[in-house]
Amino acid sequence: MSEGPRPGPEAIAARRAARLAAVQALYQMEASGASAAAVTADLMAGHLPADEEGVIDADVDTDLFRQIVEGAVANQSAMDTLLAGKLATGWKLERIDSVARAILRAGLIELWRRKDVPTPVVISEYIEIAKSFFEGPEPKFINATLDACVASVRDSEPA
Repeated sequence: MSEGPRPGPEAIAARRAARLAAVQALYQMEASGASAAAVTADLMAGHLPADEEGVIDADVDTDLFRQIVEGAVANQSAMDTLLAGKLATGWKLERIDSVARAILRAGLIELWRRKDVPTPVVISEYIEIAKSFFEGPEPKFINATLDACVASVRDSEPA
């Protein structure tokens, strides 16, 4: 299967910004009950993505952002079931930090819906996002969990 041309630096940066904004939007939706429309409006108004120093001045791939947010909302139950099945015995998805859940959901929907993006790229991008939020073992946890889900979502619909 041909992968086609590689995206340029501007497209890569816009995708990174979209992924970060999507993770922040999914977190915001869970924490405050905001709707997908509300977080999309925040993105369009320039409020996402942001870091501890304020709004990040970056172009955002709005199509990718919408695909991640809308896909995660529409498929949350199936994704959460799959993710919960990959956790260590005795662990529940609800016990995981809400930011880590947002990262896992965003990464999983991208693995599932964006098969044009190579698996290692998707996983690597979400590991980097995890590193921007966590200094402990969470990036390794994100890596292991997304990797465990690959076979379930790259070849079929989640069970």
